[in-house]
Amino acid sequence: MPNLVIVESPSKAATIKGYLGTNYKVVASKGHVRDLPKSTLGVDIENDFAPHYINIRGKGDLIKEIKKEAKAANKVFLATDPDREGEAISWHLATALGIPVEKTLRVTFNEITKTAVKAAIKAPRQIDMNLVDAQQARRILDRIVGYKLSPYLWKTVKGGLSAGRVQSVATKIIVDREEEIRAFVPDEYWTIDALLGCGDAEILAHFYGDEKQGKIRIANEEQANVIKNAVDGKAFTVKAIKRGVRHKTPAPPFTTSTLQQEAAKKLGFQTARTMKVAQELYEGVNLGSENGGVQGLITYMRTDSLRVSNEAQTAAREYIAEKYGEKYCPASPRNYKSRSGSQDAHEAIRPAHLNHEPATIRKHLTIDQYRLYKLIWSRFVASQMQSAELNTVVADFGCEGYIFRTSGYTVAFQGYMAVYEETEDINRRADDDNEQKDVLIPDIKEGQSLDGKKVSADQHFTEAPPRYTEASLVKFLEEKGIGRPSTYTPTITTIIARNYVKRDGKALVPTPLGEVTTKLMSENFADVVDYRFTAEMENDLDGIENGSVELNQVLRDFWGDFKKELEKAEKNAVDGSLMPPPEETDMICEKCGSRMVVKMGRYGKFAACPNYPKCRNTKPLETPENSEENQEKPAKKLEIADFKCEKCGGDMVLRTGKFGSFYACINYPKCRFTKQKVKEIDVPCPKCGAKVVIKHGRNKTVFYSCERYPDCDFSSWDMPTVEKCPKCGETLFRRKGRDTLYCRNEGCGYETDK
Repeated sequence: MPNLVIVESPSKAATIKGYLGTNYKVVASKGHVRDLPKSTLGVDIENDFAPHYINIRGKGDLIKEIKKEAKAANKVFLATDPDREGEAISWHLATALGIPVEKTLRVTFNEITKTAVKAAIKAPRQIDMNLVDAQQARRILDRIVGYKLSPYLWKTVKGGLSAGRVQSVATKIIVDREEEIRAFVPDEYWTIDALLGCGDAEILAHFYGDEKQGKIRIANEEQANVIKNAVDGKAFTVKAIKRGVRHKTPAPPFTTSTLQQEAAKKLGFQTARTMKVAQELYEGVNLGSENGGVQGLITYMRTDSLRVSNEAQTAAREYIAEKYGEKYCPASPRNYKSRSGSQDAHEAIRPAHLNHEPATIRKHLTIDQYRLYKLIWSRFVASQMQSAELNTVVADFGCEGYIFRTSGYTVAFQGYMAVYEETEDINRRADDDNEQKDVLIPDIKEGQSLDGKKVSADQHFTEAPPRYTEASLVKFLEEKGIGRPSTYTPTITTIIARNYVKRDGKALVPTPLGEVTTKLMSENFADVVDYRFTAEMENDLDGIENGSVELNQVLRDFWGDFKKELEKAEKNAVDGSLMPPPEETDMICEKCGSRMVVKMGRYGKFAACPNYPKCRNTKPLETPENSEENQEKPAKKLEIADFKCEKCGGDMVLRTGKFGSFYACINYPKCRFTKQKVKEIDVPCPKCGAKVVIKHGRNKTVFYSCERYPDCDFSSWDMPTVEKCPKCGETLFRRKGRDTLYCRNEGCGYETDK
């Protein structure tokens, strides 16, 4: 009988199936199969926090199918993701399938490659209950906070609200920054620049200070004018010039946090988009027969470790020496120290195979996959390369007792910078003494006199700290130890979905609801929204994972204090006492004379009478004169695709036509090449395992095709599914507009209604 391997996602199943051969059958659980019930607390607090798990609605048929496969199999391998949540999913699967924990065959792999998968299958272990308990503790804590606090929010603020443990802290971080911005008082300062002549060359020097006091900050215009008038039109003398060499080391390979931050800065990706694409790269992409078919391209993407395997380091050094030369290889492999408190369960995020260079497999990847994979690949290769060598210079110029300075560097040896440079995250001020790149100082000597060609003074004001973006929020959460790699994205997604926070461009801004709720939580549940308390709770969860802390003791300690806070808050609660005041408009209700307020409805904001339900008058917020359709609209910015025209090599831009969106050559009408923009569905191609895309034919008809067409000729009017024929094992298809499933194998003839 074949062995059964259970994974989480269908795309991961398709990848692994190609590695294991006919003796193994690979099925997908499609995530969790059991969870706490949605309608009740699901935790028996009086019975030492015993959880009550049920099968997730809609998963019954899938569980029956997997259970049937498990009974017929020789061995059952649980191959869910290699983290706490993946361990918990394996435990729930074992329970649902009736497999005792001591008989489970748990396998994990940091990368989905043939070597790693086969090695894992040869060395299975039992389910690690410490990992399971750590995940259970997080789930139970979040459930208690959510279900106990939500009714309190309904009473004091408004109905329909919900609270969360980590989400409440994340909202408070954003609210605290907004209050800091409001309280900020700008501080005036001035800068003075001098343009110095040296023969045919010019040097731009910035005011530094004077010969007695050293560095000076110019606070107002009066001080600036004194200095400017003193040096304007005078000759400057070279006081000192120092040239040197500095070595700049590469950034370490990515962790989950740094990947999300750099993808936001370099690619403009939100955290959810980054993790979605990274998951696709990890689970496997069809690279065509010339590259081994379906391949996992990166290691596991939820990690806080900077550790890299010896094999990966050796492969990187060999690649670097061959591609760039021996001088680009450091004397010994580079090792990076992980942050204090990191779990270090997996390696850093790196490419699974260095020989899959981004450019060579670009045609097999989507635009997002290519851009993120290139980022990960380049960062890892650079992390194992020689340091860059910079020629630095600092020159001081004196005039009337004042010192002006210029400093900077030029690149003498690129080193790792030949492959990758990290995006700097610096909030520069005009008076910062920052080095400038590519600063060339002519051949000058101490004591030499230079012409003061122009002196200018400029006023500046200090700026308030910037609002958090998703990237900077993730960085703050990591620095404070709040949450773990797997929680950053769902935390941000949740607080936006619950309308506690909204996006303003890339910035995250608290809503009135978010501010009111944060105030309520801070006054009544200080521990729940305290940064340090939340970080310590994460440490307790880590302790459960490593076996040094007992699950129920963590829950008891939390519940004891939380219960007291909850009872006190409920005792003092006043119905609707913290309801955010409605936003008033300039419109007057013609029925009752009240000033109308802004309400949110199904189709967005509208103006409504505040005396509802006595007065039900409503109006659109925009008047015909200032409505969007009557405003002059700016020219739409062309969205340029990340691939070139196959005929002339020009840029491809997104257009909208009769049958939807498509890409067209920018050189139209000289070049009429077009390429349809397609939508993917989460189903592997029955022929090659690549993704299936939806295409539109004539008369707006819809059909399904392999994304690799014409290399793969699969197409069908009916939608392929992830379900397999019980008779022959081929893919089942769903008839168009019907619930009938049928097997396309003409010799089989299987058909069923679902």
